[in-house]
Amino acid sequence: MTNELAALASEEFAYLTTRGRVSGRPHRIEIWFGLQGSTAYLMSGGREQSDWVRNLTAQPAVKLEIGKRHFEATARIVSGASEEQTARQLLAAKYYNWRAGQPLNRWAATALPVAIELKL
Repeated sequence: MTNELAALASEEFAYLTTRGRVSGRPHRIEIWFGLQGSTAYLMSGGREQSDWVRNLTAQPAVKLEIGKRHFEATARIVSGASEEQTARQLLAAKYYNWRAGQPLNRWAATALPVAIELKL
């Protein structure tokens, strides 16, 4: 991870903008995130039923704001077990003080992990 991205990792929230799957209008949400390299991980408690997940599934081109930085990005649902575990642990550690060897809380264990590939 570049020094600039590493500095952004400590920001409390990110802002994700998706395109409405029906309206085509931009939809912006505030959301928790974790950064690993040039990938931001988000988690959806509503899983595939969340509007933002349904929007990015229909149109993976998204925008992500972290601090004062704005990124064009491509979103995808995390599919591999290893990457899924990384996303869950990254966000649980950041927001719930999770540590290796502890069980994940319900949200971290059940929410849908989403990867946002930042275009640098």
